[in-house]
Amino acid sequence: MSEMTLFSKGGNTLPAHLQNLQLDATTKALMGGSGSGGGKRISIRGNVFRMMVDGKEIAQNEDRAMNIVIAAANANVSRTFYAGTYQEGQSTAPSCWSNDGITPDIKVEAPEASKCASCAQNIKGSGQNDSRACRFSQRLAVVLENDIRGDIYQLTLPAQSIFGAVENGKMPLQAYAKFLGSHGLPVTAVVTEMRFDTASATPRLTFKAVRPLEAEEMATIEVKGKSAEAKTATQSTVAMVDGTKAIPAPTVVDEVTGTTVTPEMAHAITSGRKEQRKVEAEAAEDTAEPTKRAKKAAPKDVADILDDWAEAE
Repeated sequence: MSEMTLFSKGGNTLPAHLQNLQLDATTKALMGGSGSGGGKRISIRGNVFRMMVDGKEIAQNEDRAMNIVIAAANANVSRTFYAGTYQEGQSTAPSCWSNDGITPDIKVEAPEASKCASCAQNIKGSGQNDSRACRFSQRLAVVLENDIRGDIYQLTLPAQSIFGAVENGKMPLQAYAKFLGSHGLPVTAVVTEMRFDTASATPRLTFKAVRPLEAEEMATIEVKGKSAEAKTATQSTVAMVDGTKAIPAPTVVDEVTGTTVTPEMAHAITSGRKEQRKVEAEAAEDTAEPTKRAKKAAPKDVADILDDWAEAE
């Protein structure tokens, strides 16, 4: 059987056990990319559910809510730092990121620090409006309720959709998972409604269970949760899914050395020089010749004072 006959337009001649298979990681690697049907995610930019494929928006769902099934999730809260200036609607790769929230990913070319906890970008005030420049997020692998057998989408949630207390029945992701867990119900066993919180100025999702999955649906989700697509969705940054490149970090010229450095480095260098000048000034004060002061006359006793009065008379 030739290749042309195997895939002829006359019909699918593949045996039944080879039909309707999903591409595995090996095939996709040999294809030189994510492969056909890869790179799917759901964006919540602008408080709108946007269906993205390879970085391009193919559809919008302007409803306030969407029903999904969570097939898998990154076990850790991730971190992402962008050194460049963000532009609305632009999909760009981060300068530094961490999948486990503890150390930078091995693929990061120039890590900001060896540990996330001690990173300068993790300090409050390092970002805009007194925030942290390095942002928390959590990646999920989800499928649509109306297409459970269909494609897996990556859903990346910002910190305010992950953490926080329950308010008026609105649950962020962690509170939602704990609520289900307290009732002995896995989050992968239910249809989940994700809804935009209209009281939030920036995109924030809340979650609630809609219905339990049927036995057949659960079996499908179990398989999908262990698939290569699910692993890619939970372990890859948005930029990896979209196939985008990093924004070059902005640079400035150091006035003293004439070298090109990042603004963060320039600030650190300037602060270091100011501190050095302060230390040198204090050292100069300590080593300077002390000024001699005239000795004060010893206080007179009562007899001396009476003698002075007698002489004055």
